[in-house]
Amino acid sequence: MEISKTRINERRKRKTNSELVETIGLAQKNNLSELARKLSAPRRLQGRINLDNLNKIKEDKIMIVGKVLGLGDINKKITISALGFSGSAVEKLKKKGCEIKTIKQEIERNKKLEGVKII
Repeated sequence: MEISKTRINERRKRKTNSELVETIGLAQKNNLSELARKLSAPRRLQGRINLDNLNKIKEDKIMIVGKVLGLGDINKKITISALGFSGSAVEKLKKKGCEIKTIKQEIERNKKLEGVKII
């Protein structure tokens, strides 16, 4: 679903999390309008994914527009960025040697998000 830049900006103004507001702005600045749309959506529409579901994804660079939860185990080394991580998810990902970043950090390093699977 495509929405206008104006609508994304309206949604962005309603956000109270300053980190999220900056991330939406950075996505817009880098012409990542689909990501900006997902980030500006209500929190209840943002995803939550468990570690065991991450094992099923073939790509090794993954971006979750939502929160990573710690149910299950991760069996591979991945680079993952998300809006949030549960404590147990961070612990298990670090133990496996995975690289953990915020979405903002990922956009700053990889402006076009090349090779990143967005969920």
